[in-house]
Amino acid sequence: MLDINWALLAPLLIIQFILVVVALVDLIKASDTNGPKWLWAFIIVLGNILGPVLYFIIGRRKD
Repeated sequence: MLDINWALLAPLLIIQFILVVVALVDLIKASDTNGPKWLWAFIIVLGNILGPVLYFIIGRRKD
């Protein structure tokens, strides 16, 4: 079977989880975004590490 080295994979999974949670919390608190909120939620959840990063770079509106 596959022998997965969890010592290398676990930190990436933890970072990905934290990024998704922080991005979703920020999305919920945001009053306005660049584009519809439902689309950003979809991108954040399904975009792995790139989705939350794209939200923080492109999706947030700077007031």
